[in-house]
Amino acid sequence: MADERTIYGGQAVLEGVMMRGVRHLATAVRLPDGRIAVWELPLASERWAARLRHVPLLRGILALWETLVLGVRALVFSAHVAVRYDPELEQTKPGTSASSWGGLLWGTVALSLALSVGLFFLLPLGVASLLDRWVGSGWTIHALEGTIRLGILLGYLAVIGRTPDIARVFGYHGAEHKTIHAWEHGDPLTVEGARPHSLLHPRCGTGFLLIVVALSIVVFAFLGWPSLVWRVLSRVALIPLIAALAYEIIRLAARWFHLRPVRVLLAPSLALQRLTTREPDDAMLETAIVALHRVLVAEGHAVPALAVSAPVIVVDEAGQEQMPVAPSGKREERA
Repeated sequence: MADERTIYGGQAVLEGVMMRGVRHLATAVRLPDGRIAVWELPLASERWAARLRHVPLLRGILALWETLVLGVRALVFSAHVAVRYDPELEQTKPGTSASSWGGLLWGTVALSLALSVGLFFLLPLGVASLLDRWVGSGWTIHALEGTIRLGILLGYLAVIGRTPDIARVFGYHGAEHKTIHAWEHGDPLTVEGARPHSLLHPRCGTGFLLIVVALSIVVFAFLGWPSLVWRVLSRVALIPLIAALAYEIIRLAARWFHLRPVRVLLAPSLALQRLTTREPDDAMLETAIVALHRVLVAEGHAVPALAVSAPVIVVDEAGQEQMPVAPSGKREERA
């Protein structure tokens, strides 16, 4: 049962939470009027993809790609909902369709990925390259590059966390962690059941970033210090390999997290999550609970009726209302 409960995870989106299981995904978003809109997506896996899930490293690359694609779709959905249900946003951008917002967000994500490679991989390399004449080309220069990379990551997370909108996203991130903890510990999926749990989780993507930084020092050190062109190419080309290695480490660490040595090794990773989580309010917890509850119901788990105070509506990927949700978690039939 423990293994069944640890296959669920998610991410924060704009005013909401996405939760994912083995065969289903659900994204719940809090509307300005207090209702919760939820969109569900069955997850179909190709035969070749199912085979790759058993191959170390390759399964990590596949999982990270799926996480990226599904995460962006959840973000686009939350943008659709914002445009459709937020009167202030509609007045600010008259004539802007939900699809336009979705296209803009996809473009923004693509640009963000490119900028992230430059900021977190190429910029530290550039600074280290300027200093290599004084530092040398051994392990020291790679440690310096990794330290610069870590400093940029910490500074970036600290700065964006001070903006009100991102702080709310971090609140939903905390709600996602608390809800997953409640499910994994067998506690009720209610605000009261989730509230006491930790904001930190061993499978969090924030901790994954720290592991990527640490692994990059080791992987790049084995390449030595070749010409600048080869150094730049290696930093870009080896990102999938480093990410796949980090995925395997996260996978093992989550499995053996009950062991004290593993918890000690993961302590820095957990500490970093304090920059990307905030204590959620009850509305945030309810939204995360709705998302996880929908996934559990869809995957056949016998869970108690949904216990939230806000009305829940089912919408499509564009945010168009379909039907309300009964307390059992099933869709109500309209007369």
